[in-house]
Amino acid sequence: MLWDLLNPQAVEKRKGLVEWITPQKTFDDVILPARTRKQLRDALTQIDKHHLIFEQWGLGRRHTTGLGLGFNFAGPPGTGKTLCAEALASALRRPLCRVKYSQLESMWAGESGKNVAAVFAEAKKQNAVLFFDEADAIASRRLTNMAGGYEREANQIINILLKELEEYEGVVIFATNLATNFDPAFERRIRTHIYFELPGPDERRQIWLAQLSDRTPLADDVDFQALAEQFELAGGDIKNAVLKAAQMAAGESGPDADKRIHQRHFIAAAEEVVDARRVMQQTIFEEEGGSLPGMYQNALVQSRIETLETALQESHAETAELRSLVDSLYNAAKSMDETYTRRIHGLEEAATSRWTALEDRLRRGTYLPVPSWAVASAFLVLFAGLIAALVLR
Repeated sequence: MLWDLLNPQAVEKRKGLVEWITPQKTFDDVILPARTRKQLRDALTQIDKHHLIFEQWGLGRRHTTGLGLGFNFAGPPGTGKTLCAEALASALRRPLCRVKYSQLESMWAGESGKNVAAVFAEAKKQNAVLFFDEADAIASRRLTNMAGGYEREANQIINILLKELEEYEGVVIFATNLATNFDPAFERRIRTHIYFELPGPDERRQIWLAQLSDRTPLADDVDFQALAEQFELAGGDIKNAVLKAAQMAAGESGPDADKRIHQRHFIAAAEEVVDARRVMQQTIFEEEGGSLPGMYQNALVQSRIETLETALQESHAETAELRSLVDSLYNAAKSMDETYTRRIHGLEEAATSRWTALEDRLRRGTYLPVPSWAVASAFLVLFAGLIAALVLR
């Protein structure tokens, strides 16, 4: 509280922690598999009968915490999680309060935790549906290695989020493509977990049709049932395919008034979406038998080799420069008596041993390039200070 009085900018900033959305979408606008739609209907029933269960039936007297309605919308990208969060808020006739992660985290210790608490307080004040989109960004597993301030701050944010969720009595929705990244403690505090499945052929056909306007010019050969059966795409992918197909058709030669979107446009666009998704799922360390084209594998491997070769050359240049520096310091120390010279020589041997270890790390690929001027300056200061101490002793 005292910090807030001394730092009014932080208080003002908390007002921008959320994005207020007036729901426009309804469940009639979302095409879902039957199982997912039933789970959402059950979720609405929970909200509608919340007062009956905890007030009239008296369960609120036995259970003073955990009265909130927490929902986890999990599933592949493009399956309608965000749309359903808006539709649920619309069904409840409440505003949707979406958390803005870019504003939530602060450079000041303890400030991020206050921001989390402020988000819940604002949602409660407005009787809004609190929505954490891409929730794995904030609800991820707590860290066990507490080596630095960042780890402690990250764990504190999760602890405060869990506490606020436990005490909150409103509706909270978490949406994620990576539910396995959630901290296990959220499983108990989120009452209902709804899995958004990929749509089947019938749902996909409806999604294809839903992406079009009554003014969209379609050719006679368009067959959305065939597209739905050929391409197993999520709703978001189908949206992208429709836009790509429209761009292809619009870009062809001829008068605009005569242009139509043909089946070949939809097929080419859907294939592009599938190819893009396949590439995004690959890595340079893909197991044998993967589907990443060889040309991409070769390019990535070549890039990695060139990076390591550059690091190796930089390291050898730094090593040669340091050897020359120590030789100069050693020659300068010869003017002193033999005791000092032997001590300088011992330091040189120790430094040589460290260089050898550096070269070993290079061979194992664990070298991280360091600017040569920084290393040279450090050694120069070290040896100059040592010589000065020996002379003045």
